[in-house]
Amino acid sequence: MVETLFKPGHTACAGCGQAIGARLVIDTAGKNTIIANNTGCLEVFSTKYPESSWGVPWIHSLFENCAAVASGIEAGLRFLGKKDSINIIAQAGDGGTADIGLQAISGMFERGHDVLYVCYDNEAYMNTGIQRSGLTPTLTDTTTSPSGTGSEGNPRPKKPMPEIAAAHGIPYVATASVGYPQDVQKKVKKALSIKGPKYLQIHVPCPLGWRHEPGLTFDVAKLAVETGLYPIFEYENGQMIPRKIAKIKPVEEYLKVQGRFRHLIKNPEAIKKVQAIADANIQKYNLKAEA
Repeated sequence: MVETLFKPGHTACAGCGQAIGARLVIDTAGKNTIIANNTGCLEVFSTKYPESSWGVPWIHSLFENCAAVASGIEAGLRFLGKKDSINIIAQAGDGGTADIGLQAISGMFERGHDVLYVCYDNEAYMNTGIQRSGLTPTLTDTTTSPSGTGSEGNPRPKKPMPEIAAAHGIPYVATASVGYPQDVQKKVKKALSIKGPKYLQIHVPCPLGWRHEPGLTFDVAKLAVETGLYPIFEYENGQMIPRKIAKIKPVEEYLKVQGRFRHLIKNPEAIKKVQAIADANIQKYNLKAEA
């Protein structure tokens, strides 16, 4: 029996995509790993004092600076001559990545630290009350979206964080989804085999914030990919490699199983706007598989 490095007994919600993603990442990275983890859901449910679910050295940083903490760990290990035998992972949620932590991440990329940065993207600040983040999709209902019967939800587009990372000229950037566990593992292995800064953004459904049934986590994750709303791709040394979609599904199939989009279901014009976003992704990233 293979030992998991992300132990059971944590307090994540049933069906938590982030817990699934964290286990995939650390079990793939292995024991010779040090993690810097910012404040957020993952930190709260996996390290409730005096317990921890982590079977590797794990350091809690502030909300905004796990990339800076990981940079310091990497620099210290390099000075000691021990870096080559140890993986360093910085990890945070979407708010701690695309909003609060963006400056520290940019600095880590610019300095060239040999660190894998993992963003667990559940598309809102779930730990503090489901507030909108920079990675919240357009027209999503959150507790800080415009209110009222005339509101269609979040008016802003999802921030293109993978492209922001790739624009730093780092050697590897990828997106993934817990709906495709083997793809997540493959990309973690590839990233850790590459020297220099790496960025991996993993789509992790949140039953609480997305208001879907806990047993539907994998189905919801796959639908996000199959509709084109969450493009899966890699940038290797600036070259984009997409994960093709064999059968593209309409966005309604994704929207109708989540309470955060319930206000759109009887609004055909709003659904057209979401479909247009998916169609633009499919074209931009060349996601459609050849017949």
